[in-house]
Amino acid sequence: MRWLFETLVGRTVVVLLLGIATVQGSSLWFYEATLNSEAVLANEKQLAERLTAIYRAVLHIPPRDRDALTHDLAGGVIEAHWGLQRRASADPLATETWAGLRDRLVAAVPAWAENGLVIGSDQANASSHLAAISMQLPDGSWLNVDLLASHSHHSRSDSAILSTTLMAFGVVIVAVLLIRWLTRPLERFAEAARKLYASADRAPVPETGPYEIRTLAHAFNEMQGRIRRLITARTQALAAVSHDLKTPLTRLRMRIDEIGNAETQRAIAADLSEMEAMIDATLSYLRGDRSDEEMRPVDLIAIIATIADDARDAGDSVSLDAPRSIVVHGRHLALKRALTNLIQNAIKYGGVAAITVRAEHGQARVCVADEGPGIPDQDMDAMFEPFVRLDHSRNRGSGGFGLGLTIANEIVRAHGGTISLANRTEGGLCVTVLLEAQSD
Repeated sequence: MRWLFETLVGRTVVVLLLGIATVQGSSLWFYEATLNSEAVLANEKQLAERLTAIYRAVLHIPPRDRDALTHDLAGGVIEAHWGLQRRASADPLATETWAGLRDRLVAAVPAWAENGLVIGSDQANASSHLAAISMQLPDGSWLNVDLLASHSHHSRSDSAILSTTLMAFGVVIVAVLLIRWLTRPLERFAEAARKLYASADRAPVPETGPYEIRTLAHAFNEMQGRIRRLITARTQALAAVSHDLKTPLTRLRMRIDEIGNAETQRAIAADLSEMEAMIDATLSYLRGDRSDEEMRPVDLIAIIATIADDARDAGDSVSLDAPRSIVVHGRHLALKRALTNLIQNAIKYGGVAAITVRAEHGQARVCVADEGPGIPDQDMDAMFEPFVRLDHSRNRGSGGFGLGLTIANEIVRAHGGTISLANRTEGGLCVTVLLEAQSD
């Protein structure tokens, strides 16, 4: 059901169906109301003529035969009786409803203008009769008529409903095709935006279609060009910065031996090593994972298994619970870099790294859990910002610069995935990565 409200096609269908249903319902109501009005006028004339005919027929025969004659003349929607008492009770609503019939009857028999005609309800048959009419004869007796509900009255036309329903489906189908035709260029833009990450050299979006789409495609292609130029300029600048920073650091390291104090030598060497590590980490973050490596199917389990084996060889506590293979579309080196950051963070700040990988609903779910102190809930979002560290776990002794999670987050998001942090109930932190998995 979410499709109906989250996509342009779904919302268009809902609006069209509601609009067509409203127009169809109001049209049928107006159509039936008009026919009912015309039917009432026709029925009033026929009823008035028939009631007048019964009255005049009863008027000229002896009283003993009047009731039998009224039964013979009645039929259809009319049920007639002759008697000495009036059966109709005055009812303002019925009087108003049948005002047209009353006027026609009074016009035919002017003597009824005063009290000789009563149109109301029959208390004995109020549920089954539409109205009761009592017409007084000159001798004081009454001709009592009950009007019955007619089952042959105008009914809703099934053919009209069918035709309008078919028309509604036709309009919806045409609207869906039209919206799909209009949104197809937008899908190309979205696909091009996703693939912009896959390679620094992408073909431009075709500038075809309506004027608005051509304008959008032209602007999108210009944006792609600016992004490529920015990436090229940044890469060249980073190469220059790396060279300019590393050269004096190398000279300083070579001059350490000229210092006579061994303790001072060790302190300076440690500071230089930390500076080099910080420069490497910063340049690595600024460089991002843009490379000439193309997006291709890669085995996520093989990447994680290699990282886990390397960590075990280094003496770290790492466990892996995963299926034989899960294939994702991505860059092998970039994914390895992101997962290495997450696993090394778990080892560094949590002592162990328990890795669980599952394939769920077309996605690869990777969970890296540790047994560390966790992260306060209010600091979760900030941990993805560059150079952000928690005082109680990120310090110089641990070797962290606050870039591991930032780099991993950018790589995972560039692959169309998500990364999230959550404290475990049993203690420690769990970092969860979701990537779209390829079907076999």
